Amino acid sequence: MMTCIIVEDQPPAQRILKKYIEDVDFLTLKAVFSDAIQAMAYLKTETIDVMFLDINLPKISGIEFLKSANNIPQVILTTAFSDYALESYELNVVDYLLKPFSFQRFVQAVSKVSSKTSEMPSETSEIFIKSGYEHIKVIIDDILFIESDSDYTEITTLNQKYLSQEPLRHWIEVLPNNKFYRIHKSHIINIQKIEKLVSNLVYLKGGYKIPIGRTYKDAFTKNIFKI
Repeated sequence: MMTCIIVEDQPPAQRILKKYIEDVDFLTLKAVFSDAIQAMAYLKTETIDVMFLDINLPKISGIEFLKSANNIPQVILTTAFSDYALESYELNVVDYLLKPFSFQRFVQAVSKVSSKTSEMPSETSEIFIKSGYEHIKVIIDDILFIESDSDYTEITTLNQKYLSQEPLRHWIEVLPNNKFYRIHKSHIINIQKIEKLVSNLVYLKGGYKIPIGRTYKDAFTKNIFKI
């Protein structure tokens, strides 16, 4: 279990972070602060694993806080502005979340944090799919393929299908590239679920047949099938 604090002066942003933290079973929220001065005082007496830190804060900025304070935990920066990205990485932060960020992007950032208790796996084994007002946990290895359809994507497992509001490029970014491969402009497949390749079709477990796009075929057959 990892402990965390939020340093954020905007109530709507605080609420989003609180909800995301509640939905992750390996995070425990210890405190919320609206400015860096309060957080600095707290960290003098308390030990925390990770801090979600806004850059634009009253009194002193998040960047100034990082440069001046001692006993800083691992930091994930949150901001509505991309101007500070380079400077923030020079300060050795874990990740830089550009508002508004999705729950999946939040989980991706948290997965980079090194837990002192070593309870969190080195590779994320599950994802949360935003479907309507819900965040549904899905085991990554259960996914067969993901298909893009207009304004949403459909995630197919052996037992169920889920509709997501995230575009296909989102899943390309968050899923492990040693397990998932794009074989068509509209399809990503789990290469561990491949049963056979016939001409321009990939056969997956469950009887699914996925077409291979012409622009993807050469790289796919060379990298996966070594042909």
